[in-house]
Amino acid sequence: MFMRKAERIVRCAICAVLVAGIIAVGLIQPSVAFSKDLTIAAASDLNFAFKDIVAEFENKTGTHVKLSLGSSGNFFSQIQHGAPFDLYFSADVRYPQKLEQTGHAIQGSLYRYAVGRIVLWAPAKSPLAVDKLGMEALLDASIQKVAIANPKHAPYGRAAVSAMEHFKVYDRVKSKLVLGENIAQAAQFVESGASDVGIIALSLALAPPMKAAGKYWEIPASAHQILEQGAVVLKTAKNVESAKAFLDFLKGPEGRRVMASYGFVLPE
Repeated sequence: MFMRKAERIVRCAICAVLVAGIIAVGLIQPSVAFSKDLTIAAASDLNFAFKDIVAEFENKTGTHVKLSLGSSGNFFSQIQHGAPFDLYFSADVRYPQKLEQTGHAIQGSLYRYAVGRIVLWAPAKSPLAVDKLGMEALLDASIQKVAIANPKHAPYGRAAVSAMEHFKVYDRVKSKLVLGENIAQAAQFVESGASDVGIIALSLALAPPMKAAGKYWEIPASAHQILEQGAVVLKTAKNVESAKAFLDFLKGPEGRRVMASYGFVLPE
């Protein structure tokens, strides 16, 4: 009689442990299964445009977006070494293309989201009439420092060099170049007065802070290599559905409106 009672107590204890475990799993599992966090690595020319788009996307979907901005080449290297991003937006479509080819991105997810433009930008207080002089402004005797993004890993830096070569001024100003880690840093160099002028992204020149602080001349698209920009969903993505939803939002009317307002040339 005593043994039967002891067995019942043991069985009840085991049941209680199992039930507690099931409840614990039930409490934990939904937070994992329904995690809405989304991590995005984006080229720094998207700084202002994406902050607007992310705010609208978060408001509409409830998804929390962690946005990291930097140079496309540096992100490309990080992703190859396993950086845990869901989405990668590059200022050079060739980087995401390579990630697809090497198996670091989900096949078929590549989206050419925009073509970027570059401008010659100077502070509002500068006596240079960049809108009239164009690239010849770089040859003015008052110019000591010219800011561009580092062409080794920033597509906008390569486009800047290409434009200077097109106008045959590169050899005369290359000793004055100040290289930013990315195009946003190059813009900061000019805005802060650390450089006299800079070749930066049109998307940054059109942002309210930069628009109020300076003036620019838009460099003809035919004068530099095309800045075709692309995005991919990465194999490391923990939230593929939210990543695809963000791409769909970017392709939609709200996303296109914001991108166009920052000077991006959009796909049909």
